[in-house]
Amino acid sequence: MASNKIVLLFPDGVGIRNYLYSNVFNNTQSKLILFHSFDSITENEILENNNIDEAILIPKYKESTKEKFLRELICFARLKHNSKLVNNLTIRTNWIKKHKGFYKKTFYKVIEATSIFVYNYQIILRLDNYYQKVIRQTEYYKNIKTILKNIDPDKLFCSHQRGVQCATIFAAANDLGIKNSTVIYSWDNLPKARLALRANNYYVWSEYMKNEMKIYYPEINQKYVRVTGTPQFEFYQNKENILSKEIFYKKYQLDLNKKIICFSGDDSRTSPDDHKYLNDLVEELISNKLDNEYQILLRRCPVDISGRFNSVVKKFPNIVKEAAPIWNYKNSNSWSTIYPSKEDINLLISTAYYSEVVINVGSTMVFDFAMFKKPCIFINYDQKDKANSKWSVDTIYQFQHFRSMPGKHAVNWWSKKEEISEILKNLSFESNANDMLNWMNIVIGCDFKFICDEL
Repeated sequence: MASNKIVLLFPDGVGIRNYLYSNVFNNTQSKLILFHSFDSITENEILENNNIDEAILIPKYKESTKEKFLRELICFARLKHNSKLVNNLTIRTNWIKKHKGFYKKTFYKVIEATSIFVYNYQIILRLDNYYQKVIRQTEYYKNIKTILKNIDPDKLFCSHQRGVQCATIFAAANDLGIKNSTVIYSWDNLPKARLALRANNYYVWSEYMKNEMKIYYPEINQKYVRVTGTPQFEFYQNKENILSKEIFYKKYQLDLNKKIICFSGDDSRTSPDDHKYLNDLVEELISNKLDNEYQILLRRCPVDISGRFNSVVKKFPNIVKEAAPIWNYKNSNSWSTIYPSKEDINLLISTAYYSEVVINVGSTMVFDFAMFKKPCIFINYDQKDKANSKWSVDTIYQFQHFRSMPGKHAVNWWSKKEEISEILKNLSFESNANDMLNWMNIVIGCDFKFICDEL
């Protein structure tokens, strides 16, 4: 890299894992500056474990009502536009309708009513431009601009396109002539209309995602959208990330004579009935006498701190073992300030390596396990006593990103509670291999280029 200073902005913990714990910035000669809003304890822990030269605290961001109204109006208008664009109404489920308190309910009702006047894409673009003007009129913009001017970096890099405060930071960087780039965080993000910032370059996983940028953001020139792969799958290529079998089994009280089923949970909003599915799985193993052959290792979503799995783990302690994500939850009051430890990489990689199969509701973990040629079972039935009457797996699997699946045989489908024993008896990665590998090539891209080559 020819650059002297790179400012690194991480709006969430996954960005730290993917870009600081991987090899992305390991070989750079540039000075790396962490631009963050973490507390001092978190900052010190990150600095102790990473190749960072300096850390600078971002001023506390408080979004004005006008900024928030414009941002949410643009989002809702884009969701409506995107759903029509690709003929997929599930895109609109990304708009949260339930809000607590009179003010919030009224606020979002007014946004929905106002969106009637945003009836074509040109109006959306005009709103985008107006939003960019509004954020430049704030005190926060002035403060960020002064800080960046004093740092005088060559480049600004952000690991997530969605962070609300990032729009203003990138606006200041653009006005100062600082080259900047952002990552599109995940394969399902672009239809969700949460591209908060405007950057010089956008890094995506694959040609599939690059084409999505063209569909949903035609105003962004394709030459500024770079296919780089994602370093989150780089960790699987390093055998040193796999814990020894003896250590792994002992630490999580696993039986060496039983196969492991990994049950991976999602956050409680995306998949509210995960704990009930886990209970179903245990009951079926017991009723079919498969509990002598299998044990379950639960890995909940790192930002799911609801405790909803506790009763199931307590009820079946001999079958369900928990490998809780090793993330730092101290001094954190939101998902954006929870971050992973390096040890969690070893835990996740080892879980995929030693497990026979992963079971979940449409999770990206399907690709993590495929790295070791391990099959995936997607849960495909609704609970009778659903926690959310409007939630359904039917909606989940109609989400736009699942249209990237080249064939339904990429995974196994658990469509009735009673079917799981038969699925487990006939399980093999080979039966899904062709569709699975094709799907990975579409979503992840077969040629890994890492962002360090681009910066």
